[in-house]
Amino acid sequence: MTWHVSEEDLRAYARTELAAPMLWSADTHLAACARCRAALAEVSEPVDAGWERLDAELDAPRPGLFEGLLVRIGVADHTARLLAATPVLRRSWLAAVVFLLVTTVGVVYSAGSPTLFLALAPLLPLAGVALSYGPALDPTYEMAVVAPVHGFKLLMIRTLAVLAAGLGLNGLATLALPDYGLRALAWLLPALALTATGLALTPRFGPVLAPSLVGGAWVALIAAADAAADGGPLIPFTAAGQSAAAAVAALAVGLLYLARDRFDVFHRSAV
Repeated sequence: MTWHVSEEDLRAYARTELAAPMLWSADTHLAACARCRAALAEVSEPVDAGWERLDAELDAPRPGLFEGLLVRIGVADHTARLLAATPVLRRSWLAAVVFLLVTTVGVVYSAGSPTLFLALAPLLPLAGVALSYGPALDPTYEMAVVAPVHGFKLLMIRTLAVLAAGLGLNGLATLALPDYGLRALAWLLPALALTATGLALTPRFGPVLAPSLVGGAWVALIAAADAAADGGPLIPFTAAGQSAAAAVAALAVGLLYLARDRFDVFHRSAV
């Protein structure tokens, strides 16, 4: 056999671009020529690889607006995907929080006291963190379990995202209470203390019960402080109460760091 299909025609054949009658000749020749079949396999590999890359690109999920913005400002792709998948960073959750804060600020204006806002604001970051993590509440939990991400790292990424959103919204609500000065910021330390305590208790009690216990304790404390206030400021919002909140937050952060490896055990045993 003295005639063989040229490399150019083999490439066109691999791309299904070879026209008749050369196509018929190539078909007949390839059926009998091992050399040309081997050459066809060599030139077909880059084409097949190209098709595979194209399929992978077409099947890849398209990043949303929030995820794309995070990537643009320098957040790693996988971290941006984890943040974008955080349940509480959704329009419905944020809209509900905004409505609640606006309503609370309105009540404060009508009642003439910031107590209700100060009592409610610390609970929002705690609830946000609870709703962003755990098998009962996170629709992407099973995907996160099989991902090569440390359970504690995942929790911290989502916690920082929720705190940034929650504390930011609380801060905007605080700006609507200029008459109360620094008193309107008295929610900040209790919010950090409640969130850190809820996280520190999560490996032992789970992502639902732990923040529920902490939130219930806060409500009971506010009720007891209100009964003993006699018209004055509630104890958690005095200088002593703020110092206690800072100490609790620092202690909870230390316990959370010591228990960081237990989140992987809890993270995978919960499925």
